[in-house]
Formats: sequence, C-alpha cells, structure tokens
Amino acid sequence: MKKNIVGIGFVVIAVLSFSSFELRADVRMPTIFGNHMVLQRDIKIPVWGWAESGEDVTVTLGDRSVKTKADANGNWRVDLEKASAKSEPQVLTVTGKNTLKFEDVLVGDVWICSGQSNMAMHVANCINSEAEVKSADLPQIRHFKVRNTMLPAAASDVNGNWEVASSATVSGWTAVGYFFGRELHKHLKIPIGLINTSWGGTRVEAWISREVLATLPGTEGDLKQLDGMNNNFDKIQEEQKKNSESFLVEYRKLEALETDEAHLKKYSDPALDDSTWKEIDTPMNWEVAGHPGLDGEVWYRRTVDIPAGWAGRDLALELGPIDEIDTSYFNGEKVGGMGTIKPLETRFWSQPRHYTVPGRLVKEGKAVIAMRIVDQMGQGGPWGGEAKDMFLSPADAKGDLQSRISMAGKWRHYVAFALPNKPGDPSNPNTASVLYNGMINGLIPYAIKGGIWYQGESNAGNAYEYRVRFPAMINDWRARWKQGDFPFFWVQLANFMKAPEKPENTNWPVVRESQNKTLSLPNTGTALAIDIGDAKDIHPKNKQEVGRRLALAAEKVAYGETLVYAGPTYKSMTVEGDAIRIRFDNIGGGLEVKGGELKHFALAEAGKNFVWAKAKIDGDSIVVQADGVKAPVAVRYAWANNPDGCNLYNKEGLPANPFRTDNWPVVTQPSGK
Repeated sequence: MKKNIVGIGFVVIAVLSFSSFELRADVRMPTIFGNHMVLQRDIKIPVWGWAESGEDVTVTLGDRSVKTKADANGNWRVDLEKASAKSEPQVLTVTGKNTLKFEDVLVGDVWICSGQSNMAMHVANCINSEAEVKSADLPQIRHFKVRNTMLPAAASDVNGNWEVASSATVSGWTAVGYFFGRELHKHLKIPIGLINTSWGGTRVEAWISREVLATLPGTEGDLKQLDGMNNNFDKIQEEQKKNSESFLVEYRKLEALETDEAHLKKYSDPALDDSTWKEIDTPMNWEVAGHPGLDGEVWYRRTVDIPAGWAGRDLALELGPIDEIDTSYFNGEKVGGMGTIKPLETRFWSQPRHYTVPGRLVKEGKAVIAMRIVDQMGQGGPWGGEAKDMFLSPADAKGDLQSRISMAGKWRHYVAFALPNKPGDPSNPNTASVLYNGMINGLIPYAIKGGIWYQGESNAGNAYEYRVRFPAMINDWRARWKQGDFPFFWVQLANFMKAPEKPENTNWPVVRESQNKTLSLPNTGTALAIDIGDAKDIHPKNKQEVGRRLALAAEKVAYGETLVYAGPTYKSMTVEGDAIRIRFDNIGGGLEVKGGELKHFALAEAGKNFVWAKAKIDGDSIVVQADGVKAPVAVRYAWANNPDGCNLYNKEGLPANPFRTDNWPVVTQPSGK
C-alpha cells in the first residue's frame, strides 16, 4: 500500500505515556475530549482523566452533574447518565483545582473508522471531490483524526483534534468515514462523530493487543519483534532522532528549490539543451523505468509540433496522475501545478492533471512542455493514466481523437535533486500491537456506537490466517470497550490488478473469504466493493458508494431497520446432471444480471482445474454449466484478484458476494487445515 508514512517521508515514533503525573494539581483530560466533540447517545457516557491524588472532581453536562475523587494514582472517572441525541451545542465542564471547559458539544452517534490506506484516503482523492468539498457544510458531522503513532506498550491517550464538517475541513478527512457518516446523518437526522484512527499499509496484527495476539497460533515471530522494540525503545528513539535530523537538512534543500526562480527557469527554458538527457517511458513510475528507490526532484521535457490551426487557441494539456507533486510549463511559462512541498502533503499523487495552455502562448511550430515532479516517498512520476488519456489538444476539441498530440511515450528526463535514503526504520507500523498501543487503547472507554473497517490488502500474504486474526481483533476491541458486541462493519476488498484470462487461485479471494467468515460474529456486516475497484489503482475513488453500502449495513444491523442491505450471498448448491444449481440469501427483489451474460462463474470436476462456465438465472437460483464438464462438483464465482465485470446483483443494485462451494486447499492455507 502507498503513502503510509508519518512526517516527511520517515516514521515518527511518538511517546504518549501518562503513567506519571508531575502536574497533579491540574485536572487533565484525554485528548479525545475537546471542543466540537460528539458524545454517544442513549448509553452512559464515561468521562475520565487525571488529577492530584484525592482531588475532588466535578463533571457537568447540561443539567447532569457528577462528583468523584481521584484515586491514589491520580486517576478518576465518572459515568454520566445517558442522554438523547442533541443537535443544540452544549458545554462539558470538568472542575477540580482548575476548570476545563469543552464547548460546542453535541450528542449523537460516534463511530470508530479504522484500517489502512483505503480508510485513510481523503475526500480530496475521490470522484467529484471538488463538488463534495463545496457541499460539505454539515456542522452536525464531526471528525477526530488520531495522529499516526506506534508504541511498544499501551498508551492512555492519543494525539488528535475534533473538526466540524465544512468546505474548509473535509478535504483531508477519511472519505469512507465521511460518506458513511453523511448517509447516517441524512437518514437519522442526528449528529455523527467519526474517530479516524487509520494508517496506510498496515497489517491487522498491528491493531491487536499483545495479550490477545499471544493466544493466537503462529504469532511468535510477531511478539518477538514487539518485545525487541520494547526492550530497545530508548535506543530506537535516539537512532530515529539522529537519522531524522540528518535527513531534514537535505529535505530543506529540496524545499528551497520550490521558490528558486533561477533553478526553475533553467530547466523549464525551451532553449535549454536537453540532448544529453536520457529518455524515459510514460506513463510509468520512474522506479519501474530505471530509478529504484529514487525520491526527490526530476524534470521531464518533450518537444511537440504545434499545427498552424492551433495558433492562438487555448489548449488542454492532459497528463494523467503524477506522483506526487508537479509544476508544468509550456515554452517556459507555468500552465499548471498541483501541491507544494510540505510535511504530510501526499494527497495529490493519484489525481489526474488537467491543465489549460492559454491561447496567447500557442504559436505554430516547436513547443517545449516541461514537468517538474517532486516525490517525497514511495513511487514517483507520471504513472497511472492510460496512454490515451495523456494528450495535448485544442480545449474546444479535446473530445476529438483526431485533434490530439499524444503525451504518452518517450520523454527526456533529468534527476535534478535526489534525496538521500530515508532514515533507517528500526521499528515499523506493522510491528505487532504497536498501533493498538498508540492509536486504540487511548480512546477506550470513550462511548461509541460501533466501528467501520477497511483493511486486508496488507494481509494478503497470510490471507487464510486472516479468518482467525481479524475476528480476534474485533473481539479484542469489544472486550476492552466493555460495551458488549457493539456493531462492526467492514469493506470487502475491491477488485484490483489484471483481470484473469482463466480461473485462478490467488490471495485476494482468500482474504475476501476470510472477511466473510468473520460474519459469524454477532452484529457484523460487510460492504462489497467487488464491482467498483480499479485494476490499476489499489485506492479506488468511488468511496461514496462504499460509504452508502456501509450505511445500509448499519441501518439494518445497528439500527434494526427492515431493508435489503447486502447482495446475493451463497446459500447452497445441488448437482443436476452436468450442471450445478446455486441458491442464495439476500436476493431482495430477485436476481439480476447487469450487462449481457453472467460472468466469472467457474466449474470443476473432482480432481480437475476450474474452467470458465456459462451461468443463467432460473427464478431465485443460478444454473451453471461448462462445455466438457460432465460431472461437476464445485462452483466458484468472482474468485480472482480482479473479477472485472462480475455482474450478478439483486434488484436493489447490490452485487453478489464472491464465493466457492468447495473446501479444497487455497493459497496461504497451512497444510492440514
């Protein structure tokens, strides 16, 4: 997964320990309590913190007031009586020897939003992002972002702050969480709080407590790594600090180039002799094209012939996604750019570039297009577009394929500034339990309605074990929150990578199956994304539909409403001669095929490989047959990393869940299991 680093391209290990309190005279509160927060309705509301031993503490919310004393260790807690949803702002006051006042407090439903980068992905990266941001003035939706923090032992606090939904704030919010919360807010007409505690590229093991991991088979290596981090934490921090300071010196030089006019003019000047620059293919990350591990500043240049008929006309310059930050020039004049160099600025790497060349610059003959590209972490360069989507064309004719100059293919390039290797990472966010310690424990016991989760890609290497570890995490969190089996919903992995030419046995279908196995836990549900992924982007942009589908599951399971919230789900099979009949749950108004014939059904005889099959709807079931298969025993549907075009739905428009009817060994399955 991409863009999973905190800070300027390296990991920051933060220490949040409240086991000792030098300033006991002051009442203090966990960071999750703040202005603009949302408190959970209809259950008792825990409020807690620290003070001097024996200090009297009074907590007041509206007409509710509770008194307590700090214990011998300076800890205190009260549980306010449950309150109904309130859209009118209230004040939470905590008084000891000092007074803390939290304003603009609402009461509604609070949801934990966790996982890896598809949960962390910002609203700014989604389809129709500009319109979504402009329409985001929804003051009853609130968002708390937990800062990425890994720790070897459980902390009693987190780092973050609450924000109110507006066009000035939501662009950097979790997109899945925001669209989920927006659906619930519109439906329920109550305030919604979103606690975004997510970290890109992370495995589920990092989000499980050490105590629970120790009970699971095969985690000995994970626990050894965690203990090594614990035993050497002071040394790790010192090494990290030293490496970070050295790296920052070079990073500041790269920052300074952004405003160095002489530097920018030198490489954008059409008169520059770039004949000694090497050629590079686009679209393609420069690591793949011959620069492994490169971060820094790279210039791309290309000379084109402008036809006479284009002179004086505005031109559309389409460059596709550029990773991460670019500035583009036409004959030495800036015509577009996205982003500036600054810590944590990574949200532009997946955005297609659409620039306009003003007609005053356009003349017949040779023209030089230059791109200054800066990458701070991960892969870099023009990478994700189709060749057909990279072109120069008159702005009023860009839909005309005949009126285009392709921008794909060979460009000349020059590495103007290479950052040194990133600081050594003596730990990493995939160390067992470190994210539970740094990003979950400090939230407990803040009252919540439930949780949503988007993760699993990083567990593809142990996809079969995920069916044990993922439910273990859910049970772990539920046990520690002590709110019973609170609702918990997740997103099934979207379709990604190349579509298969023949039936395959790969990792991602096994992750999806492991996610489905977790539905055996009470009060759970899944939102499918099997039909809205992107073969070339592990971060599909239609997070609006993902949020809507999660909200449907919540409306059914968490709120007890009567509705169809899931697509057709495998129930049973019977063999009928040379065919197999499949029956489903969750068919809603009936089965439906979208677009021609049903796709991605495969059939197998005993001891033989799967082959593509023909399938047809027969009432409330599907009949599957294949040429040459006389005695079928098993069916698989959408069993691929990217079952592109899988098209079985119910009439409510929800896609069918991928499934297999066999129990044959799959990839990553340990022998004997």
